[in-house]
Amino acid sequence: MVVTESSTRRALRDPDVHLMLEVREGSAVAFEQLVARYQDRLVAVLDHLVGDRDQAEDLAQEVFLRVYRSRQRYQPGAKFATWLFTIANNAALNALRSRARRREVNLAARDSGAFRGSPLDRMLQASSSQMPARQFDKAELRANVRLALESLSERQRMAVLLCKFEGMSYTDIAQAMDLTPKAVKSLLARARANLREVLAPYLEEGHRPGTEYDE
Repeated sequence: MVVTESSTRRALRDPDVHLMLEVREGSAVAFEQLVARYQDRLVAVLDHLVGDRDQAEDLAQEVFLRVYRSRQRYQPGAKFATWLFTIANNAALNALRSRARRREVNLAARDSGAFRGSPLDRMLQASSSQMPARQFDKAELRANVRLALESLSERQRMAVLLCKFEGMSYTDIAQAMDLTPKAVKSLLARARANLREVLAPYLEEGHRPGTEYDE
């Protein structure tokens, strides 16, 4: 990521960037504050990316360790969250690529307190607004939305999670994923279309999502 004077000025408006600058100067308290602010959010996004809560927690620790180890080289060229999720994206992709076989989808009930349900609910609402009404069990709904997310390609899933769960702009997502804002917009459009297509059989007839999509 190229750091310019204007990008630095924009980044310095972010209070978390100031905390990271304190970390760069050796403040353990500032680092603890950043971990407290982002740990649940980071684990939540990683959980959706790798499909395993325990591994997501391990990866979150790895991400924060990378942040701390690189503290003296830190340059405020973007929002702290953008920089953090860039590292998280790379860690998740490396973890997924290192698996010898395709992971099994884990539908066991998992604590989703970090989400409070709202992002999944909003995604489902957007996807199902034009679908025939059916009576759904909330746990079943969440499990099938998770399956639909996992049917997306790695890049589509990451873009959706950063957009819906982190509320990032196209520009911030582009920085985190090393893409252009136009490419992010296109990626999200394809992801939304795929989600609607994958969820349609379930919403209409109760069939579980299972189709996979390439980039």
